[in-house]
Amino acid sequence: MEFLLNALKAAAEPTRLRLLALCARGELTVTELTQILGQSQPRVSRHLKLLCEAGLLERYREGIWAYYRLAERGPTADLAQTLVDAIPGGDESLSLDLERLGGIRAARRAAADRYFSENAARWHEIRGLHVPEREVEEKLLRLLPTGEIGDLLDIGTGTGRMLELTAPRAARVVGIDGSRDMLAVARVNLEKAGLRHAQVRLGDMYQLPLPGQSQDVVIIHQVLHFAEDPAGALAEAARVLRPGGVLLIVDFAAHTLDYLRSEHAHRRLGFEPAEVAGWLSRAGLTPDPAVLLPGDPLTVCIWRASRPALSSTRPRPVPAATGA
Repeated sequence: MEFLLNALKAAAEPTRLRLLALCARGELTVTELTQILGQSQPRVSRHLKLLCEAGLLERYREGIWAYYRLAERGPTADLAQTLVDAIPGGDESLSLDLERLGGIRAARRAAADRYFSENAARWHEIRGLHVPEREVEEKLLRLLPTGEIGDLLDIGTGTGRMLELTAPRAARVVGIDGSRDMLAVARVNLEKAGLRHAQVRLGDMYQLPLPGQSQDVVIIHQVLHFAEDPAGALAEAARVLRPGGVLLIVDFAAHTLDYLRSEHAHRRLGFEPAEVAGWLSRAGLTPDPAVLLPGDPLTVCIWRASRPALSSTRPRPVPAATGA
């Protein structure tokens, strides 16, 4: 009962209730919250510290920045949402806060739009070399486990497209990316889509900021060809998969378009299906036959592998690739 009393005490202050209401609507930094509330940064930071210690808010580091959002797990997570829901919709302070939050989001969208427009031509050039993304996405969705997914992770989330695509199927979705610029774009896209249960984090694909066996599904979409150590990236993805969990990889089959190295920073010119399947087996996963989606000139491959429900890491025979 003590944890409940501590949580109620932490929330029983006007500014802290306003902070809960704001952080329930998306991830916000101390600087953004200070702008919205019109209070000093040390004071806002003290309030945030109390709410985090009470388990009502969660805090995530992103370089020199820290993001706050309403707690989704833990003994007081349900209480946090209940308190937010109990705040009257017509509250004068909350209405002003939400108006200022709208200004913060508009500034985010403007910055994200600038970054996206500067890079869109480069991305569209790559898309023109293979089958339409719609076909790839439809196939990917069919390869997801049936029923609701608990925890889903997208490694190298980029603009957050995989999170938007899979969020309706999962209770919690997290995207990891090493680029703050891309995370800014992803946050705007997730806000536009109204996906409050989706979040993004700054992170390294070789050292994921997640505990082992914590994810039901992991997706690596068009990222592996940028990796210096693809096998190491897959081994780290396998580490965070729960028994029975599924790893889905989308990338190019081996090709000869060498200009993609110099003009688009590709480190690998695609992969042989058996090569990736071998890495998956050595990571303790059971690979299915690769699905091939032929294009002109690039062929997209989708690899699906699962962690055995029983703790068996004995290598399996590497399966052959299949057509779509």
